[in-house]
Amino acid sequence: MTLSRRGVLGLAGAMGAVGAVGASAPSAAPADRGRAGRADRVRTGFERLAADGYAALAGQRVGVVTNPTGITADARHLVDVLHADERVNLVAVFGPEHGFRGTAQAGNSEGASRDPATGLPVWDTYDKSGQRLADVFTAAGIDTVVFDIQDVGARFYTYIWTLYDCMRAAALADKAVVVLDRPNPVGGRRAAGPVLQRSYASFVGREPIALAHGMTAAELALLFNGEFLADRPVRLRTVDMTGWRRESFFDATGLPWIPPSPNMPTPDTALAYAGTCLFEGTNLSEGRGTTTPFEVVGAEGIDRRWAEAANALGVPGVWFREAYFTPTFSKHAGKVCGGIRLIVHDREAFDPVRAGIGLLVTARRTWSGFAWREDHWIDRLTGSDRVRTLVDSGAGVEEIAGDWAAGLARFEAVRGEYLLYG
Repeated sequence: MTLSRRGVLGLAGAMGAVGAVGASAPSAAPADRGRAGRADRVRTGFERLAADGYAALAGQRVGVVTNPTGITADARHLVDVLHADERVNLVAVFGPEHGFRGTAQAGNSEGASRDPATGLPVWDTYDKSGQRLADVFTAAGIDTVVFDIQDVGARFYTYIWTLYDCMRAAALADKAVVVLDRPNPVGGRRAAGPVLQRSYASFVGREPIALAHGMTAAELALLFNGEFLADRPVRLRTVDMTGWRRESFFDATGLPWIPPSPNMPTPDTALAYAGTCLFEGTNLSEGRGTTTPFEVVGAEGIDRRWAEAANALGVPGVWFREAYFTPTFSKHAGKVCGGIRLIVHDREAFDPVRAGIGLLVTARRTWSGFAWREDHWIDRLTGSDRVRTLVDSGAGVEEIAGDWAAGLARFEAVRGEYLLYG
């Protein structure tokens, strides 16, 4: 467990104290079978919490914010494990977007229910924040909110903002927050892409962080508390991992992959997501309704010229392959789409944000049917109107990336104050 630190660089001008935490817990012993027994694998925050006898939760009524990714190294769900352990008084479960059991599609949740396995009440946090969410925590009768969800490293993936909203609401309701850390599946060597402007804040970006933040959930929690919640910081504990390094991709962790949401089936999906999810802001399919969402992008009427133009950009680490697919739902459902398949051949060199910008630029140049969504959702995804207006003006990838360079450098400086792993 690590001390929550205060941000000294003052991103967005916020400064303030944060809650103190306990001493570090020992590493969990390896389990006795299969993948869980790998000596070199990552030990998650939950494993270290368990190895310490759940000392951080002693004497507290606990509620857990989680989904299907909140599992042990041998694929048991932490809610089942905590409920069965008499040392923990687990009284509630909170479900994010897609729900506690992960059955809802994007922009939906499962609502309130009772978990049939444990009998625990399941409260819905989706689309709730501030005092409204604080009231949910109060009604649930908890003292401490435990957060354990697998993130994928992109600003517009909503689980990190569920964490943020839970932290703010917990402070309002005088509850503590414990964040159990998990790997960033695409590594954490660097941040990439534009930093959100606050006037474009939404549930796909509450605060000014980079599009690909390069942080873990615990690191983000420390940053949120030190930089954005400094006016009313929450009592925060983080339980760190052991064995994870910033250059590690998910396949190096030794942990099982559980899709964090219905359209995030593999770690390869996560690798492309920070770039290709930008196509949610256009009239092209981002591959929802296929077996490889976010790895294929396209629409009716697109032909090989797009892939040729994209490859001509020379984006490091990726090839763009001409592709055809038929989505079963979402945009262009039931229609044959032409487009691109991303083939990442060098993960260390690959920058998904630049790749996504390159695809936007070349799609607009090569397909006469290209259009932004009428609500300018692209501005919410990128964090301002700059990408949209630059693409429309005919700017290239380097000019667009140069436009966000100064803001990204400032974020990187702030980010460095909260990194927990080498």
